[in-house]
Amino acid sequence: MKLDLKPLTKEAFAPYGDVIETSGSDYFLINNGSTRRYHDLAKIEILEGGRPLINIFQATPLSYPLAVKMVERHPHGSQAFIPLGSNPYLVLVAKAGEDVTPEDLEAFIATSDQGVNYHAGTWHHPVLALDGVSDFLVVDRGGEGHNCDEFFFAEDLEILLDRS
Repeated sequence: MKLDLKPLTKEAFAPYGDVIETSGSDYFLINNGSTRRYHDLAKIEILEGGRPLINIFQATPLSYPLAVKMVERHPHGSQAFIPLGSNPYLVLVAKAGEDVTPEDLEAFIATSDQGVNYHAGTWHHPVLALDGVSDFLVVDRGGEGHNCDEFFFAEDLEILLDRS
């Protein structure tokens, strides 16, 4: 099975989370008119007594086409990735639920000025850098308890994700 890449848009990504971008977003002026505030761009979820974390992930590109072997989800909180550089990246997702099949997967290409916020429970592949090592500001749930489930596809399945 080969996954087709789609452009990342707010409408196409809505079943999985939020696209964090200023393009097409409303704003208002603050700081005596010197700053545009693009307000409430993502629904940050911190469930079951957790606390917010701010991290920086440094992702190294993988080899493409990529054989997709697994996805993960965070059942007790959202997870936002905001790129800090100028590199595009790939986003591979499936709707929240107990199981995930290859047919559930959708692949998007994100530009360097688009972040993503996976809603709690949304299946996704770990961050997929494309053009060199890429830094991401990551906002997610910390605190007590397990908050990462992994799902591995059957070894005889071939799920390919290409960058084109």
